[in-house]
Amino acid sequence: MKKESPEHNSFQWSVQRQFGELDAPGDRIRFPFNNMPVHPMASPVGMDPRDPGGPGGPMYNHDHLKNYEPKMRHTPFVSQPDYRIYELNKRLQQRTEVQESDNLWWDAFASEFFEEDATLTLSFCLEDGPKRYSIGRTLIPRYFRSIFEGGVTDLYYVLKHAKESFHNTSITLDCDTATMITHHGKPMFTKVCTEGRLVLEFTFDDLMRIRTWHFAIRQHRELIPRSVIAMQYHSQDPQMLEQLSKNITRQGLTNQTLNYLRLCVILEPMQELMSRHKAYSLSPRDCLKTTLFQKWQRMVAPPENLQDFSPGDTYMTKGKHKLRGKNSTV
Repeated sequence: MKKESPEHNSFQWSVQRQFGELDAPGDRIRFPFNNMPVHPMASPVGMDPRDPGGPGGPMYNHDHLKNYEPKMRHTPFVSQPDYRIYELNKRLQQRTEVQESDNLWWDAFASEFFEEDATLTLSFCLEDGPKRYSIGRTLIPRYFRSIFEGGVTDLYYVLKHAKESFHNTSITLDCDTATMITHHGKPMFTKVCTEGRLVLEFTFDDLMRIRTWHFAIRQHRELIPRSVIAMQYHSQDPQMLEQLSKNITRQGLTNQTLNYLRLCVILEPMQELMSRHKAYSLSPRDCLKTTLFQKWQRMVAPPENLQDFSPGDTYMTKGKHKLRGKNSTV
């Protein structure tokens, strides 16, 4: 029989004193609580297993917490406004070359992040003076599409030190140091940083879509990789060097986007005519008559004297305040 060493006896005595009793050399320790065997080194450092709150103690059992329900008021989940911008950036990065020309994808993108009555406003200053363009919900998909049609390969927004304010039905995000970053692949790779103030108004609900978007552009920078400049410097091509010195955007916006914004000045007032034509299948002439008559009636008639107006009615007879149909004669 192998004789136990003094070191083993001293270790056994220290274990007996601190943790419990050993039946025989090599046996596992048995604790007073629940008679649960564990290895001597299994207990956390500084925790006495004989403590009721320690391993094996009655207070260590969490069965009494199974049916515990915290007394907290459950509120509907509303994500942070800056996280919605992160989701918008992620959705723009997930598009493919086929989807860039797909109107359905851009309509779905706008429906996900913008309300039905949302407005998007851009204000900046060009060589011929300050500009301000405001477009409605139906023109927003085409605006984002025009950015990529102008040679942009990537688009995302970076917000720093944004301030949030909560209202009854909306959440306002005000970021004075917002940056719109676009990557251009033609005529050479260029990173354009458009800096300005971005003010967004979100709906205070689960969808948390944008109600108003206002981006006031202050300045922009166009960055070219140093390797491109070094390559053109060694080639000593005057035309290429001159092309490098010219900006490819105006206040961070491509010519494609600027032309679309100018076109929106004409398209935006026509949205009412287009909606009426789509809803009631009226001819363009009748849509124009109906719209103009409604606007004229609102201006000249008091609110209490406004007549009931149907989509097919176009004008009012002389001397009688009676509306006539589009196919009737005076």
